[in-house]
Amino acid sequence: MRLQEWTIEEQDLLIQFMTTNSWPYHDISQPGRELLEKSIEEGGYASDDVKTFWIENNENEKVGIVKVYDLQEDVPLFDLRIADQYRGYGYGSRALKKLTQYVFELPERKIRIQGHTRHDNAAMRKAFERAGFVKEAHLRQAWFFPKENTYYDAVTYGMTREDYLAGTTTPVRWEDRGQYGKNIPDFNEQLQTERLFIRAPELKDAMDVWGGVSRSTRELRRYTEWAQRELSIETTEEYVRESVAEFISRKTLNFHLFLKESGEFIGCAGFIAIDWNIRKFELKYWLDTTFEGQGYMTEAVKQLLDFAFSELKAERVEFLCDENHSKGRAVAKRAGLELEGILRKNAPSANRRSLRNTCVYAKIT
Repeated sequence: MRLQEWTIEEQDLLIQFMTTNSWPYHDISQPGRELLEKSIEEGGYASDDVKTFWIENNENEKVGIVKVYDLQEDVPLFDLRIADQYRGYGYGSRALKKLTQYVFELPERKIRIQGHTRHDNAAMRKAFERAGFVKEAHLRQAWFFPKENTYYDAVTYGMTREDYLAGTTTPVRWEDRGQYGKNIPDFNEQLQTERLFIRAPELKDAMDVWGGVSRSTRELRRYTEWAQRELSIETTEEYVRESVAEFISRKTLNFHLFLKESGEFIGCAGFIAIDWNIRKFELKYWLDTTFEGQGYMTEAVKQLLDFAFSELKAERVEFLCDENHSKGRAVAKRAGLELEGILRKNAPSANRRSLRNTCVYAKIT
């Protein structure tokens, strides 16, 4: 892997990279072309004070970018971004090691290098630590997130010249050390069954999702609220982008289902309303009606339940549905979930024209 300096001739490539990937932990999670063009024009990516590098793997694929700025100061800062499809392969920590080498070999003899992230960005924090950085600050309610109009805690990691040259780290003791990742375990984002390939969502799936929903709209609208509105290609792309972002941040885990034999997309299944503190997950699923009656969803749900209890260390997985949703209930029963009760008139129906009875199915450790 290597860092390759970005040039102004690659402006369109950079804009494409920034606008086609999701950045759920950045202030602007979906930057637009106009904003990026303005930033490039003003020297936000290349100037005496800023340098931007492509992160390229051994196959010459551009897997991310890292921008280092404040280069005229003694303490440079950086912004690291890995493309959606390349996350989880260790590129972040390896890029940080390359970047620290670049910074500390500059003739100006930089004192240190540092970076900031949101406190709940477990993947970035692990990348910092694997690259030899040390957590040096925890700033309460210092990271404003416009999309949610709320503040998050922020953390700062740094590496000194002395530690770099000695190949050591000088840790600082913190009360929360290890806790940020304790509640969210590492797990495999790709699963398999006898007939299915189950993986995390990707932006390239948008057309497949749109096709599946379009073919199944009539059935989906009977029991799902999100299917009530007309779903265009554009809104589907936005939905998938949001799904990718929420998967990365572990807010939801919505997996896409594909047939092993043909590679066809057949539906979605995964977890929403996740409580990582008590390990409780709500199961949701939908199937392209073209593939009904062959046991695919039962097969997927069984695999996801096994995944939840073995890898996510779930204490409880539950499935809530309309009492009249016979197909959804049948899948839950066949997958091993038990009916705990029926809540009478507790929620609006999918089209919000009446009240429904809600069945509660669950499985516990």
